[in-house]
Amino acid sequence: MAKAIEQPVPGIMVGHGLLARRNGVAQPVERIVHDGDTINIAADGNFGVRLLGVDAPEVSFELPRNPDFPDFPKGFTAIGHPAWTTFLTDPFAKGFPELTLRTALHGHLASRLGPAAAANHAAHAAPATQALRDMISGDLTEQGHTESTFKLRLAFAHEVLDRYGRLLCYVNREQRDKPRPDPYNERLLAAGHVLPYFIWPNVDPFVRQEGRVADAVPAPGGARRIAEAGALGRARHAVRRARESGLGLWTPANPLALLPFELRFLAQRRAPDRYVLDLSDDGRELLHPQSYFRVPNPEDRLYVNAEHAPLFRERGWSVPPL
Repeated sequence: MAKAIEQPVPGIMVGHGLLARRNGVAQPVERIVHDGDTINIAADGNFGVRLLGVDAPEVSFELPRNPDFPDFPKGFTAIGHPAWTTFLTDPFAKGFPELTLRTALHGHLASRLGPAAAANHAAHAAPATQALRDMISGDLTEQGHTESTFKLRLAFAHEVLDRYGRLLCYVNREQRDKPRPDPYNERLLAAGHVLPYFIWPNVDPFVRQEGRVADAVPAPGGARRIAEAGALGRARHAVRRARESGLGLWTPANPLALLPFELRFLAQRRAPDRYVLDLSDDGRELLHPQSYFRVPNPEDRLYVNAEHAPLFRERGWSVPPL
């Protein structure tokens, strides 16, 4: 599908627009040019939306090249493909592009890798995908809409776009009267279909976003205060209940072994680059990106992009070098 916003090459993001529409009809130039620095446009293509605060098992992803495995397919490949079984059995095998990880992280991953890792991941990806489809279809039917009339409500936080040009938001059905159902993000977490993936400063899209991003940096030792507030607090409690109940990814019989972002950084041959703030204690340190696993429960991890780490250092947090 054509994308309204895309990343044609790494690091470069572009958008595509049309003259603004009214009832599907393009408007004349004198109407769409509001003043000397404002134009009203319509998207030329589809918007990709990345649900804030969640990380679902990957349905497909790109495999790294290795001359010893010339038959590895190119492009996005289903995680159930035999090539993924080969790769996740030993992603550190000779021939793959170099990936340097700390000894502790390497050891942490070793217990989750092996011949069953790909099949385990694929088995959890399918239910997560179907769950979101069912939620949207159920809302569509409940409201008496068709696919052409159904509308979605998007709630944004500090950052509107991710590095791939996707909108970052909480997503719900459009509904004028209250109370609304929980956003799809929270519904998926509560059912155990996805993992939490909280990335600062996008922790609460339902509060007024004012001032600079730097103003949102919590005081050192203040992690627990933000951990219990708003959407972040609700999401953390939903995850904890799902985990303790053994739902979805947390099923005791076959829990998800490899986290989605772990699969991605192994395949991309790129070490983790987000710092981690432990929401379960009152520490004053951001953990090194390769030490995320030191926070046992994923709902207690608040990731901080490397470009934001200096803001935490200026506020008084201890931030180790990359």
